[in-house]
Amino acid sequence: MEKNIIEKIKSLNPELRKKLLKNVADLADILHEFTNKDQKTNTYNYTFFQNVLEIEIEQAKRKNRKISIAILDLDFFKKINDTLGHIKADKLLIRFAGVLKEQTRKSDVVARFGGEEFLILFTETSLDKALKVMNRIRNAVKKDKFLSKNSLTFSSGLTEFRKKDSSEKIKKRADIALYEAKETGRDKIVVVR
Repeated sequence: MEKNIIEKIKSLNPELRKKLLKNVADLADILHEFTNKDQKTNTYNYTFFQNVLEIEIEQAKRKNRKISIAILDLDFFKKINDTLGHIKADKLLIRFAGVLKEQTRKSDVVARFGGEEFLILFTETSLDKALKVMNRIRNAVKKDKFLSKNSLTFSSGLTEFRKKDSSEKIKKRADIALYEAKETGRDKIVVVR
């Protein structure tokens, strides 16, 4: 059947074939966005993050590459929702996601993990370099007029891939660090080496 479709497309006049192929490419882009992106924040979704993390771990094992991950949680976001309302809280969430994307590279993967939680996969990045980016993110959040006006801060756990890590082990380490950040005052980054 697939071969039959290809033959039919080839038999179309060149102009119609060009339009059809462009529409198919546009549809593929739309499907990619729909299946891999969080619709509210336009960051990647957890499934996409997990798939890329698995691939990056295999690359790190075979080619001795460094990767780091961070889990971020907006501090007291439920209180923000209750105080400012869901619409304004959503705007803060969307702006925060924008800051994350602005401060990371295209090769890094920023994903929404939960309601107000995000993950960042720093590809080919040591822990020290990832920490510099995380500090840059903290500074950008503090300098952002909309976020700072609404006292938005975040806590984060950061760790680096170890040779025997699975995706679950590295995420668990970052999660433990996140909880330490939250339990020791929030608005900070805790690193697990």
